Amino acid sequence: MKSYDIIIIGAGINGLITASILGKKGKSVLLLESRDKIGGMASTMEFAPGFKCNAINDTIKWIDPRVIKFLDLYTNGLEIIQPDILKTIIGDDNEHISFHKEIDKTINAIAKHSKKDSEKWKDFSSYIEKLSHFLEKLYELKPPILPNIGLKEILRMRSILSPIRKYGSQGVVDLLRVAPMMMPELIDEWFENELLRSAISTAGIHHLSFGPFAAGTGYNLLHQHIHSNGLFHNIQFVKGGTEQYAIALRNCAESFNVDIKTSKKVISINTNQNVCNSVTLENGQQIMANNIVSTLDPSNTFLNLVGSSNLTPNFRRQINNIRYRGSTARIHFALSGLPIIKGISKEQMKTVFSVSPSVEFLEKASDAVKYGKISDKPFVEFVISSLLESDFAPKNEHVLSATVQYAPYHLKNNKWSEKLKEQLKFNVIQVLENAIPDIKSLIKHTKIFTPLDIENEFGLSEGNLNHGEMTLDQFMFMRPTISSSQYKTPINNLFLCGPGTHPGGGLHGSNGYNASMEILKSEFS
Repeated sequence: MKSYDIIIIGAGINGLITASILGKKGKSVLLLESRDKIGGMASTMEFAPGFKCNAINDTIKWIDPRVIKFLDLYTNGLEIIQPDILKTIIGDDNEHISFHKEIDKTINAIAKHSKKDSEKWKDFSSYIEKLSHFLEKLYELKPPILPNIGLKEILRMRSILSPIRKYGSQGVVDLLRVAPMMMPELIDEWFENELLRSAISTAGIHHLSFGPFAAGTGYNLLHQHIHSNGLFHNIQFVKGGTEQYAIALRNCAESFNVDIKTSKKVISINTNQNVCNSVTLENGQQIMANNIVSTLDPSNTFLNLVGSSNLTPNFRRQINNIRYRGSTARIHFALSGLPIIKGISKEQMKTVFSVSPSVEFLEKASDAVKYGKISDKPFVEFVISSLLESDFAPKNEHVLSATVQYAPYHLKNNKWSEKLKEQLKFNVIQVLENAIPDIKSLIKHTKIFTPLDIENEFGLSEGNLNHGEMTLDQFMFMRPTISSSQYKTPINNLFLCGPGTHPGGGLHGSNGYNASMEILKSEFS
């Protein structure tokens, strides 16, 4: 029976990064993926004859620079496209504000709605960049050991002092003040125009189950702007579709002799006296390794693979207390032609659109989740991906992919059914008609991913894209739990590296990089 230094479960972005780094360091690595393809949430699929889409993520907010440098990703095939227009917010009566790569163009766009607000935009952008810079340093560190933080831990975290040297101690004060804020508290200090206020608020609720009036949405806004270089609503497209990011990482991993196996579902992580040294596949095959690394969310890892009976009562309680509450859906539309958006040219459509006329609109959309219902008027963001990738649709036809909030996993007195999926589609089309009056007549095919579908297809508990809610009580040394926040777990030789770990969700890869460093250190501890 062949044995490996490390077995990694799940070939999503973090699994591929972890495998590549450990392979580069000379470790024998086996990467196991249950699906028939790599990539996880960075995958592309054909959802109708001749029509392709990015299944979950159309864009990438940021990629950890350490990952790009250490794995030389650009040489391995990663090509990033940053559009001139980063995002366009659409309000009522076809009002819109476009956020540009060139800040002066953004200022001019805001000035059409409020001269007063436009004069504040540069200062606001710098303010958000400053606060995000503090988080960048935190994100490069493993969380501290609590409750007893010794001198060694303090010295290890000294890199967080560098932003203080640049911005002063006031920066720390501002971070601690803004992170717990609800979005209206933050924007009340800066802006008056409602469309601009709503535009900013969308960053605070990205992939969350609650609205802008929830505490801690300030932190989520900052999380979205890590390594943004002062660009608000910073986004990047991957040339060839998001899947090409995963392919570049696969190329990298294979160059370091990582053994990648798809269609290999792990059904158990085997433990003996609180030590794990093997996994069992669905076909009954057992594979040995010195260390096991899981990219899966904590519930899937510990309750399904390790087994609840192999956990201590205290740790089991911590795992059971993690909140997921996925409420993000995806709907892909195959269109017979290019949609017409009033006031927007074809070239200006190569970006992300948000239909969000007001902060009140966003909050009302989120209210449905509280009552276990899908929103009648959900918050919808969309990308016409075929304008970026011509092979995503037949000639003169197009693909529109919509990210939908709020469609809760947990429904009160109801279950996700084809009838309810059709209702969700109807609600989304109604919202889209505010921006695209002819959208209904263009639709040829539709593919819907509810949170339940996301759970079933991608193995995400409750369909949560972040492997657990991004809230202040599930952040840093509390992510995923106090007992497993440093990528190590209470099970000896078992590590975590998925979005459920610090610093949280997204395709940035910091989780995989940080976890890899801890795995390498563990061999010498």
